[in-house]
Amino acid sequence: MSDKIYINWEDFHAEVKQLATKIKETGEFDRIVAISRGGLIPAGILAYELDIRNCDVINMSSYDGEIKRQDNAIEIKGLLAGVNEKTLIVDDLSDSGRTLELLHQQYPKAVRVCVYAKPKGQKSCEIFAKKLPDQWIVFPWD
Repeated sequence: MSDKIYINWEDFHAEVKQLATKIKETGEFDRIVAISRGGLIPAGILAYELDIRNCDVINMSSYDGEIKRQDNAIEIKGLLAGVNEKTLIVDDLSDSGRTLELLHQQYPKAVRVCVYAKPKGQKSCEIFAKKLPDQWIVFPWD
């Protein structure tokens, strides 16, 4: 058994569409904030699926390759004004939940969504499409 999970483009696209369906069931949103880089592709798909044209990007990373950064080494670039309860913060994966928790401190009213959530990351992501086990995830763009 592999210690990695490989996700292909077809499955990824279908699971982002599942996420869009779940988001639609919770309310109406008018802004998307993608977490760069992993959140860029799902945010783009969600923007079309949810017909949201107001899109922004925040740059941050919890990893250097496969090495996890300490919280004090994570820099948030591109802080935004006007983030509210109609804003979706989008990432590809909630692994430990650290990234989304740090952003929740900055934007407590925004709704945090991700395509995939591992066991530790599920509590930090308010809406996600699919649960994944605690294994390394290889995305189609990796």
